[in-house]
Amino acid sequence: MSSVTVVLVHGIRASRTMWLRQLAALEEAGVPALAPDLPGHGERAGEDFTMDGALATVEEAARSAGGDVVVVGLSLGGYLALHWAARTEQRVVGVLAAGCSTRPRGVGLAGYRRVAALIARLPDGGRWLNDTMARLALPAAAVEDLGAGGMELGAMDAALAAMAGIDPVADLRAVGDVPVRLVNGRWDHFRLEERRFLAACRNGRLHVVPGAHHLVSLVRPAEFNEILLDLVAETSRGSVTDRRADWD
Repeated sequence: MSSVTVVLVHGIRASRTMWLRQLAALEEAGVPALAPDLPGHGERAGEDFTMDGALATVEEAARSAGGDVVVVGLSLGGYLALHWAARTEQRVVGVLAAGCSTRPRGVGLAGYRRVAALIARLPDGGRWLNDTMARLALPAAAVEDLGAGGMELGAMDAALAAMAGIDPVADLRAVGDVPVRLVNGRWDHFRLEERRFLAACRNGRLHVVPGAHHLVSLVRPAEFNEILLDLVAETSRGSVTDRRADWD
């Protein structure tokens, strides 16, 4: 049994069930893991999403682990993982931030919020569009995992608005010597600043997963799990400064 606990932070609209493949792999490897629902998502769909509430969720999960923590996040969850790791007093021994190598600000963030607002005005709140895009972009198993916890479209604007107040590059600098893994799909539109992000790491490594898009853990779970388990193993044997990049 590993002495490290992994805390997995899900992406926007999704829930803890997006991590079912990772939870299974970690259990098989004997690594304890927790995957909480963020406010406004999953079993907490009736709550308002706030940055404070989201960070408190990660903090509570890490505190309940009672020891060393590797925090993992995808997209919104990746930004939150970095933001939390830069501020917590819990013992963070590793960070895996996936699909979040672009700073959420300016025209890009404003455009994303406008599109989300337009989709929300559709008669079904965008449900048909969301479900159709998921079926087209994801393997059947991934669609099933997402559906198990529900897709919560109502949290979009609040979550996106909260992102405007964070600086992930500053957060990467603040985590110091903690091993960081930046993981992006080859076709991820959120990898535009991955080199800037890597340069901000004191002990970082960039992984670009071939054939994957933004939802890298869902479309390439085996490759993602290998990177995750390697990070967990590294935290057990000690880390060395490493700024290498893995490319497809």
